[in-house]
Amino acid sequence: MEFAVVHRAEKDLTVVKISGEIDVFTSPRLRENLLDIIDNGALHLVVDLSDVTFLDSTGLGVLVGIYHRLRARDGSMSFMGVNDRVRRVFHVTQLTKIFVLHRSLEEAVAAHEAATANGTGGGKSQTAR
Repeated sequence: MEFAVVHRAEKDLTVVKISGEIDVFTSPRLRENLLDIIDNGALHLVVDLSDVTFLDSTGLGVLVGIYHRLRARDGSMSFMGVNDRVRRVFHVTQLTKIFVLHRSLEEAVAAHEAATANGTGGGKSQTAR
């Protein structure tokens, strides 16, 4: 599967679907794509990893950097569609302490709406395990 990043608006969120491997070779393209999305006004991202087949430490570094950039702008970033292999990477690196992993887009939208209603800006909410 070739590496690709596509995005679309979904209510108050931007859903970013990543396909392929996120590694040392594709991470610069991922960073560039995500920065473009943010620079064009997206503040609340739900990253769909259902078609990601591999994630290494370089890719994790990009995701952490984007997360911090969004938080500095009162934005948020959560994930959905995380397969067992990628989920293990998040758990081993303890990134589940800062990243929210949702089971579905509906769950991600509901969590964002609840956080917005509570005034927490769509940050950390329910974590799917």
